[in-house]
Amino acid sequence: MEDMWGKIGETAGRVYHLLKGGEKSLSQIEKILRKEGYNSNIVKMAIGWLAREDKIFVLKDVKKWIIKLK
Repeated sequence: MEDMWGKIGETAGRVYHLLKGGEKSLSQIEKILRKEGYNSNIVKMAIGWLAREDKIFVLKDVKKWIIKLK
């Protein structure tokens, strides 16, 4: 059984770095990071981590979730 805290934290750092380039939809973030070998479930956990740490805004548009830095 793998310890996931490190993986989630690493992924949170990657998501944060990605958002420095501007806001992205959840599907855009997942698509970019899947190409880099990240798991979609871990990406969502990392976004939750960043939201809990008050580092990002998570907004619901009509058809998509928008994620951006605070």
